[in-house]
Amino acid sequence: MPPRDRRPLRPDVLAAALQSRGAAWQDVRVVATTGSTNADAANAAAAGAPTGWAIAADEQTAGRGRLGRTWESPPGGSLAVSVVLRPNAPASHWGWLPLLAGVASVAAVRGLGVPAGLKWPNDVVVAGPARDGAPGPRKLGGILVERQSSRSTAADAAAVVGIGLNVDLAPEQLPTPAATSLALEGSPLRDREDLVADLLVCLHGWFERWEAAGGEAARSGLQDRYGALCLTVGQPVAVELPTGSSVSGRATGVDEVGRLLVDDGVRVTAYSSGDVRHLRNPAPGQV
Repeated sequence: MPPRDRRPLRPDVLAAALQSRGAAWQDVRVVATTGSTNADAANAAAAGAPTGWAIAADEQTAGRGRLGRTWESPPGGSLAVSVVLRPNAPASHWGWLPLLAGVASVAAVRGLGVPAGLKWPNDVVVAGPARDGAPGPRKLGGILVERQSSRSTAADAAAVVGIGLNVDLAPEQLPTPAATSLALEGSPLRDREDLVADLLVCLHGWFERWEAAGGEAARSGLQDRYGALCLTVGQPVAVELPTGSSVSGRATGVDEVGRLLVDDGVRVTAYSSGDVRHLRNPAPGQV
């Protein structure tokens, strides 16, 4: 497979892509390299950046993932985008923001012809085994949402949504056998600026819909859409809990606050956090 054109992100091309889509959010900073786009967006939020302010980086050297993990993106091979949100919705519903960002990311990736889905809570994936034959799905990218507390009033609080996607990474460049990239999944050649624009348009669409419903995932359609895209639902899983213990069972769905429902054969329990491992591959055509 020939390498893609790894030109740096071009602000003028991105601006044109956003304008051509009629994007509501067009205030996007483009940088060649940064430690963490989420940290940059958090600083912007603290300085008063509005909903929709975004930053996109060619290279991320100290990115953060869930549970304190690192997320590095090599120049041109990946995409790191972070967006400031100031939801007009009760804080009790903000737990849906990572799942909302996942739904938006899948919509953008499917526009490339890649049949992406979601692995609870925040991985963008493709169904199928890992490169070493272990149960999949294969991970295309991840999402990290961090709440930024205001020193003034609760109304000024913000959330930073970070989205990282593997765009043009060869097998030897992937961090684990369970990872993949858009190129390896056969996506057509496309400027990364178009992908940034599509991500922002899809994120805005779902955010506006969710916010208009007062942050209620069921009323906005977000709960149903996430459930339909989530490859974890219906699968036998092992959930590694933050306490260090593990539970196994069948994932039966996602509840009204975004928790994963797992039936262990005795009872159904809702989990708000944890690392999920699929114990077999999802059935073909699940998403």
